[in-house]
Amino acid sequence: MIELNKIKKTVAWSALKYICPGTVVGVGTGSTVSYFIEALSTIKHLIHGAVSSSCYSTKILKQFGIPIYDLNTISFLKTYVDGADEINPDMYMIKGGGAALTQEKIISSVADTFICIIDESKKVKKLGSFPLPVEVIPMAYSYVSNELIKLGGIPKYRKNVITDHGNIIIDTYNLQINDPVSMENKINSLPGVVTVGLFTLRTADIVLVGTKFGVDVIKNK
Repeated sequence: MIELNKIKKTVAWSALKYICPGTVVGVGTGSTVSYFIEALSTIKHLIHGAVSSSCYSTKILKQFGIPIYDLNTISFLKTYVDGADEINPDMYMIKGGGAALTQEKIISSVADTFICIIDESKKVKKLGSFPLPVEVIPMAYSYVSNELIKLGGIPKYRKNVITDHGNIIIDTYNLQINDPVSMENKINSLPGVVTVGLFTLRTADIVLVGTKFGVDVIKNK
């Protein structure tokens, strides 16, 4: 665990080179991102502030004295930095382990450049080993769960978790995600679904992969 944390910290700090002075930075959620926020605090005098994807990240940003901006109040977001629970060779991702998938999808869609910071364990050939999170309006829980079963999944309510928007998370196990784009569109179209943790329409532009030998850089073609 100590070695993994060291790798996460190294890859998080490596993202600083992609931050442009005088801009607002989009900040994701997760353990690796927490290290990035720590790194970002060392250049906070060079940036205007941050747009945060969760109450959790907002709390850490404020602790480091980094100003918080509402996404609706800025006209341009140069860079968004976030992690992933899984990422395949096409740069398609599963995100939402921290229950902030909706905000993450919104901010990443607005950003000019999406920098994904991960440790090498998150790289997979095929998505689906990590249970797919789906944010759902509470009254739609039963309906959406039944639809996920029809897709071959095993839905499980994430206990004791309410999203920042007051919704629930259904973690979907056993899905065969052979066509991630189609799966994202299909689940997103279900009434009551706020969003699904598949990121195929907005992929990462640059993936920084932390390894025990250093940081690998993968650029989207």
